[in-house]
Amino acid sequence: MRINQYLAKCSLGSRRKVESLVLGGLISVNGATVKDLFFQVNEGKDIVTLGGKQVTAQSNVYYMLNKPKGVISAVSTKHGEQTVTDLIADEASRIFPVGRLDKDSEGLIFLTNDGDFALKLTHPRYGKEKSYEAAINRKISSKEQHALERGVGIGDGEVSAPAQVRLLIYREGKHPVYLVTIKEGKNRQVRRMFEAIGASVVSLKRVSEGGVSLSGLKAGEYRKLTKKEVALLMSDAKPNTAKSQNSGEKKRKPANRQNKKKQP
Repeated sequence: MRINQYLAKCSLGSRRKVESLVLGGLISVNGATVKDLFFQVNEGKDIVTLGGKQVTAQSNVYYMLNKPKGVISAVSTKHGEQTVTDLIADEASRIFPVGRLDKDSEGLIFLTNDGDFALKLTHPRYGKEKSYEAAINRKISSKEQHALERGVGIGDGEVSAPAQVRLLIYREGKHPVYLVTIKEGKNRQVRRMFEAIGASVVSLKRVSEGGVSLSGLKAGEYRKLTKKEVALLMSDAKPNTAKSQNSGEKKRKPANRQNKKKQP
């Protein structure tokens, strides 16, 4: 198999990350530095090292977690904050989060040691849908809703791609809750979209991604994905509904308003 595929199986990160290791001259095979991404590795026979330390392929694992607020979507942090990997009792697999959720956001996040799986979910060309329940400080107008659905300027010269926005809950005296579905994952995107129309997000929860829903998991709980769910997430299919294959054991571990026009 190609060197980047082998390194991804070694739980060294996403396909992009391992490719940077190769191109940076940090990988050796049988004592010789390899910088060719098409170099073929004979698994089980060749000795592959990173910085002089041998790396070996691992079995792939896939988890889904209901991330609580205040937890960081990372493997580790400089200041020792609690991370999503701290919540999962799997120290052997060297898992990492797929994409991220802001510290103040909650909900569905996948963790794995499979770089190809991570690439499939995060690269824009695959267009994987992500749905969020967003409580907003006020009810938005139909004009503002249509603006969000077409795409709005979210700062730094960026314009959000077309989205789906639907009012879920509206009670007098309560924050209205909208279901927002997007196919991209820019930093703080949903929050920035509402800021662009002069509104603000009070709370944000990701409830589904790639056709797999958070249903059944409480905050801090996680489970392994089923084979059907992994196949769905790895496929090129773009389902219209976000239904999860209910299976697997649950476990618990003790801006300013923008007025930019849409770019062509």
